[in-house]
Amino acid sequence: MMINQKASRILRLPEVRDKVGLSRSSIYALMSKGDFPRSVPLGERSVGWFEDTIDSWLLEREKKRNNK
Repeated sequence: MMINQKASRILRLPEVRDKVGLSRSSIYALMSKGDFPRSVPLGERSVGWFEDTIDSWLLEREKKRNNK
């Protein structure tokens, strides 16, 4: 059975940094605390993030900000 699901684009670190406005070290610090989406291994020395996961994380941050 085939599930129809739109494939999410994979973002590399420079695109993630631009999108979320955080530095590399801040992103990895938040990841280690479980407060940022985990990266996906792409190869031996490269990782990426699913764009829809980053978008969801940004929306959650906005919801938290608006609920304060």
